[in-house]
Amino acid sequence: TDDQTLTLTGNTLSIADGNSVDFSGFVNTDAQDLSISGNDLSLSGDPTATPIDLSSYVNNDINELQTISKSGSTVTLSNGGGSFTDSDTTYSAGTGLTLSGTTFSVDASSVNTDDQTADEVALITARIDLDGDGSTTPADDIDVDGDGVVETEVQGVVEAIAPITSKAARIFYPPSIALDASSNGTFTIDLYQEYISQYGSPVVSSDPTNAPTIPLYNRNELYYYVTYADPTVFGNGTTVQNMSIDGPGLTEGTLNYQIFNQPADYNALINVVFVVK
Repeated sequence: TDDQTLTLTGNTLSIADGNSVDFSGFVNTDAQDLSISGNDLSLSGDPTATPIDLSSYVNNDINELQTISKSGSTVTLSNGGGSFTDSDTTYSAGTGLTLSGTTFSVDASSVNTDDQTADEVALITARIDLDGDGSTTPADDIDVDGDGVVETEVQGVVEAIAPITSKAARIFYPPSIALDASSNGTFTIDLYQEYISQYGSPVVSSDPTNAPTIPLYNRNELYYYVTYADPTVFGNGTTVQNMSIDGPGLTEGTLNYQIFNQPADYNALINVVFVVK
């Protein structure tokens, strides 16, 4: 790709890269002249002689040895070969992967993410040290729901644990609430607000620096229940009467109750339960 030029000075034939050939020893004493036209070398004293074609000596490995060098991000070819900077070059793998200079980018939209369902994802191990004895044995196999079947993939664990979490983890007791039963009459108390007031502002915690706030539910995320009330105070002595809890709406979770009698020891029992919807 680096064409060289032949020049003739006297009896010396030169190539542009600095190499030369002295033909004086081949020239007769009759002082004939060598001449060159293009790649053809001719002798002036013999006009019938066929010129020597030197094209085969041009552009070959002997007269065009090049040296490649690199400085920083620039690659240079010697002897007029030019240079290029690798940071100016962009390469693309055709699958969303591109290298431009020193920057590598990925077009995620063109990459196959191979979406998998939960039943295709195996657990790292089917055995975890559940009892904390420092070893994993068959006794530590993950039988989440106790049905004798070891769960080996994510879907199995989800299906096994869902019935457990959907029951126990969704039920909790609100904080203790004092109800005034010193006189008869009809009263209301906002169970949800009592829950927020106490759970949202605890008096002390075991680790004031690192302990997180207590997670709180919104009013419409809970079901509200009274599981027991003293019928001698909230009813006719046998059954509880005139007691209800407001349903969905701005007052959801508000308890409406009636005091019929005062408790003998000024204490009455009522149990309230919240269930996450």
